[in-house]
Amino acid sequence: MRRQRGKARPLYRYDRYKGARRQRGQTVLTAAVVCAAVGLALVLLRGLGIRFSGFLLLALAAALTAGEYLRRWARRSRAGRRCRLVFRAALALVLIPLALIEIFVIHEGCKAPPEESAGAVIVLGAGVNGTEPSLSLRTRLDAALDYLTAHPDIPAVLTGGRGYGEEISEAQCMYDYLAARGVAAERLILEESASNTAENFALSRPLLEESGVDPAADTVAVVTNDFHLARAGLLAARNGYGDTVGVGAALPWAHLEINYYLREAFAMVKSFLLD
Repeated sequence: MRRQRGKARPLYRYDRYKGARRQRGQTVLTAAVVCAAVGLALVLLRGLGIRFSGFLLLALAAALTAGEYLRRWARRSRAGRRCRLVFRAALALVLIPLALIEIFVIHEGCKAPPEESAGAVIVLGAGVNGTEPSLSLRTRLDAALDYLTAHPDIPAVLTGGRGYGEEISEAQCMYDYLAARGVAAERLILEESASNTAENFALSRPLLEESGVDPAADTVAVVTNDFHLARAGLLAARNGYGDTVGVGAALPWAHLEINYYLREAFAMVKSFLLD
């Protein structure tokens, strides 16, 4: 009787382990289905403004599904174990650098606005809806208005061209917004050709020099959204700006902030490699 009981215990423990493993696999696949459904909804509902988060959820669903099927394959063959190892190594090579970049983006975005006066201000453009500033651009303009009011003796370069669906240039939209709120027109310098952040800095530089500011030596305040400050600083340095300080503007809703902070890590990689 003792021998029979001794043989039964390992079998019972193995069955419990097998059941837990099967339950874990079902949980992973269920999570993948939920991520895919929510991600698809976010991608299709453009009005929410968080399509990038939707694409991330779809990618997460694919990774969870692939990981689970590789785990099952690895139980049956050596080739499966090798493929699972390669899959995990590839994930680590992608996710660890992105996580480090994200930490840097958040750190730069959380810095307090500078109190000291700069030699000039650059306000980076964002989308325009017809002739009205988008939510992102309006938050930048409000931050710029506060800074220009606190430092009334410095010029501001408003940089941004005209994109798809925009009736006027981003620079013109910013000019209209700030001038209507009391900023003297002679302080506002328009740059209406830039189509991305790198061009914002490259094309603003000669305008600053014409106004008596040397970007390589003088401090320049850069107004943009908080999640964009890290990339703006990188591209400013690449375009010969010696000392820039960031003036960050937060979006009003948490889900938008999270979406754009997540997207910015990928944008940093793109700018580092291509801009």
